[in-house]
Amino acid sequence: MTTLLVTGGAGFIGSNFVRHALETPDCRVINLDLLTYAGNMESLQGLPEDRHVFVQGDICNGPLVRQLLEEHRPDAIVHFAAESHVDRSIDDPGAFIRTNVVGTQTLLDGALDYWQGGNDSFRFVHVSTDEVYGTLSPDEPAFSETHRYAPNSPYAASKAAADHLARAWHRTYGLPVTITNCSNNYGPFQFPEKLIPLMLINALEGERLPVYGDGQQRRDWLFVTDHCRAIERVLEAGEPGRVYNIGGNAEMANLDVVHLLCDLLDERQPADRPRRELIEFVTDRPGHDRRYAVDTSRIQKELGWTPSVDFTQGLARTVDWYLANRDWWQRIRDGRYRSERLGTSRLG
Repeated sequence: MTTLLVTGGAGFIGSNFVRHALETPDCRVINLDLLTYAGNMESLQGLPEDRHVFVQGDICNGPLVRQLLEEHRPDAIVHFAAESHVDRSIDDPGAFIRTNVVGTQTLLDGALDYWQGGNDSFRFVHVSTDEVYGTLSPDEPAFSETHRYAPNSPYAASKAAADHLARAWHRTYGLPVTITNCSNNYGPFQFPEKLIPLMLINALEGERLPVYGDGQQRRDWLFVTDHCRAIERVLEAGEPGRVYNIGGNAEMANLDVVHLLCDLLDERQPADRPRRELIEFVTDRPGHDRRYAVDTSRIQKELGWTPSVDFTQGLARTVDWYLANRDWWQRIRDGRYRSERLGTSRLG
């Protein structure tokens, strides 16, 4: 049986990856998550209890990390745990440095000792973001894996630092690390502060839809299950020391995304007026990157991965999921998900 130590496995991408991994009967997941505001045990309901071990704990806790490695003897660490919301990073950059930089260094140190202890087949996958590359002009080619780093927000800078640490632990110590840089994810279980679920839920409830600036910031959109498939391929066949960009090949302006969301909702649940009328343009975010796009040719050529869900299809599936799972996001909106933690966890 393959055992994975997944950090941040109660978050959006992490919980989707845990679900994806456990679809394989011979996979076991040790799920380490601190359960800060974005971690949600309700995103892990229904998982097989004999193959999913949840530990509530901090990736900055070195003794805990080492204990989990020695106790469960994982074949790999898949490192999702991160503070990830740009607006929050502007207000409190210190929390991002602690989790994203110090936490990653703590994991790398623990992983190095574990690997050097005779676990030769061990792998470490560090999951990062395209935001480390900075911003693109309208006509520039998409980010390749060799694009220079130029982070523009405290969040992006903290992830860039973590990427550099992961690379250094490979180059200096030989730790078999791979780095993935993904574009904007969307899909089920995404915390409602991010663009798509925020706009979707606000539109459902007839609230305003605040769009930064002119809404022409462009992003490449990646359906979360496609991202999980890509991580799985990197685990299976990725070359240690290699960087792989993961994207959906679905570049769109934020305003166009909001328009499409409104139209999908109007088709499914007509309101008194078109939901596009709820859009309000608000002052742009400081240092807001204008455009991200990633070149996915490396992972396609070397690992045979391609996205399988186009954006319109994926967005429709996302809308349908949020419509069918109102209690999940309503419990987040009113705070019940934090006061009524579900499941059995071990505190570390």
